[in-house]
Amino acid sequence: MINDGCCEQKKLENLKEIDTKTLFNKFKQTKDLEIRNELIERHLYIAQILSKKYVNRGIEYDDIYQVACIGLIYAIDRYDLDKGFEFSSFATPTIIGEIKKYFRDKGWAIRVPRRIQELSKKINNSKVVLSQKLQRSPTVEDIADYLNISKEEVLEAMEASKVYTPQSLDITYDSNSDDKDVNLSELIGEEDFYFRKIENNDFLMRIVDKFNKVEKKIFFDRYFNKKTQVAIAESLGISQMTVSRVEKKIMGKLKKEFQKTLE
Repeated sequence: MINDGCCEQKKLENLKEIDTKTLFNKFKQTKDLEIRNELIERHLYIAQILSKKYVNRGIEYDDIYQVACIGLIYAIDRYDLDKGFEFSSFATPTIIGEIKKYFRDKGWAIRVPRRIQELSKKINNSKVVLSQKLQRSPTVEDIADYLNISKEEVLEAMEASKVYTPQSLDITYDSNSDDKDVNLSELIGEEDFYFRKIENNDFLMRIVDKFNKVEKKIFFDRYFNKKTQVAIAESLGISQMTVSRVEKKIMGKLKKEFQKTLE
């Protein structure tokens, strides 16, 4: 049992040393769950970034993130490296699709008691029946009498149902200056920061996969862990000059790869 545990640990450590592209090829051939888990762990940042786009919309971040992770798993299972797409480009629409599907299934933009949701449906149905019967739009009192409920309950449900109704992009708001109305579409038509962040992360991870062990450690310690060259040199048992030289080499590789993306 101890040997089995050691072998398992050794296997996990070996997986972490393999570059992402090779892991995808191995997973395609073997469908190994441990390889799959390693790929999930390496790309959780995509699920995190996309989940943050949908916060403050009436559903808890943890719920959205869980759905995003499911989308990530679907993407990993379906990804085909041979088709030439970067994984982030393939995974992003898959994850967003799962999140949007979740919002559609939830139905309501914010959490509303089930009693109110069901009552709102009854009110909508009663409006159709009463409109035909009365040959006019029914009043709150008409609906209350028809459903045998109070007017207050009707008003409560009608007010709550507004969160279910999407707002048109043509809706206008009063501006605080210049006496000019502001169109909703003008407020949301900006570049998406999170997609740019995903692209940057994907670019870095793709380049880091090509680094050797020393380059990886220096890169992450220097730019993510904010360590000094002296501290890194001591941890690796090499000179500060060597760390400086390797760092310059890393920067050269990054610059070269970035220029390729512009071509």
